[in-house]
Amino acid sequence: MGIFGQRKSLQHSHGIDEGKRLAKTLSWPHLIALGVGAIVGTGIYTLTGVGADRAGPAVIFAFAIAGAVCACAALAYAEVATLMPAAGGAYTYTYVAIGERLAWIVGWSLILEYSLACSTVAVGWSAYLVGWLKAAGINLPEALLSGPHGGGIINLPAVLVATIIAGMLIAGTRESATFNIVLVVIKLTALACFVALALPAFNAGNLEPFMPYGFASHEDGGAKRGVMAAAAIVFFAFYGFDAVATSAEEAKNPGRDLKIGIIGSMAVCTLIYMLVAVSAVGAVKHTELAASAEPLAYVLRTLQHPVAAWAVGLAALIALPSVILVMMYGQSRIFFVMARDGLLPKRLSTVSPRTGTPVLITAVTGVFVALTAGFFRLDEIAELANAGTLLAFVTTAASMMVLRKSAPDAPRVFRCPAPNVVGMLAILGCFYLFLSLPGLTIQRFLLWNAVGFAIYLLLQRLRARVVAVA
Repeated sequence: MGIFGQRKSLQHSHGIDEGKRLAKTLSWPHLIALGVGAIVGTGIYTLTGVGADRAGPAVIFAFAIAGAVCACAALAYAEVATLMPAAGGAYTYTYVAIGERLAWIVGWSLILEYSLACSTVAVGWSAYLVGWLKAAGINLPEALLSGPHGGGIINLPAVLVATIIAGMLIAGTRESATFNIVLVVIKLTALACFVALALPAFNAGNLEPFMPYGFASHEDGGAKRGVMAAAAIVFFAFYGFDAVATSAEEAKNPGRDLKIGIIGSMAVCTLIYMLVAVSAVGAVKHTELAASAEPLAYVLRTLQHPVAAWAVGLAALIALPSVILVMMYGQSRIFFVMARDGLLPKRLSTVSPRTGTPVLITAVTGVFVALTAGFFRLDEIAELANAGTLLAFVTTAASMMVLRKSAPDAPRVFRCPAPNVVGMLAILGCFYLFLSLPGLTIQRFLLWNAVGFAIYLLLQRLRARVVAVA
């Protein structure tokens, strides 16, 4: 046993007792839709404005950088996900390749990725709901539209949407995934309409100065500015393909379907993001984008397309919950596998015989997401979620490189090209993005993991006592 603890065998990731196995219900169209459903969402609908505030028109460059780092991570995910088609994503890969202790830290960090990502989207969805209702002449009580940070009591719409999505996931995975395909089609149609209306209004003057805050992340007036500071926040807009990897155990043909789902969803979303970002910052000044909680609808209203703005807002209301659905799905599967491995109470790994889903852990996840969305700010939640994701990407890339040496002859349905180069680019890129996050976010992330590791040591001691008594 090394400093990272005992490792799970590669064979163990394949051999799981029938009573603890998730039902195989997903095909590659479901997986691509899961990936696109997770990736295209709050990041492009709401964080475009936050990125513009940090980088100016160079937010386009920030999207490109974040996308490049995610592309390297996606290649690593595609290889290890097809090598070990079991639920758990980065947590499972780290457990097999490196060891239990680091796997726990990754799993604990993934709570930030998935749960806080759900909460971020719920808050973004709430902003679109408020804007859409105001356009229709309906005003809700301000106290129920934001947490204490905004002078309110609770963001009630965000709480309600998170709760409803949790209920859908409890009903069944296939049903949720099929419904997600419908939401993805609506979402992509709305973005296509936005580009068609905003791109013709492109004004090169809106891109000057292109990089007003410089490239490197730095403090400016109490806030992080620069292209890399923007990349560190719009990075949120790209991840989600890793949620496809958490579904490996439920894929009908994981060897074929996972690589199509992961790489296909990344390719589709990168193209969409670049078109939307260019259209948005070319149509209006970046300072105006930065001031809006619903930037795409704002752009259309500014261009005198009120009906289109209303329709895009409605599409966001209908389709953004698909991101919550996918991310909450991913979080519940991480918790489920950690419980099945004995790192959390075994009772949490119970699977419903009727739906084939982990009901209890999904309900727990839903409550956590709803409370976070109800009381915290969108940008702070997104930044902390990004910190957890960056660690998951680093350990997945490292796991791919380690397994190339420790299990060179294991059958690989997909082989990452130049694995050491791609792996190191993913690791270094993620570290740079992590260091570009606000200092307070980094401190909160380290504190979260310090608490998590203390819980791990406590659970290990309790487990050892139970074994000794037995």
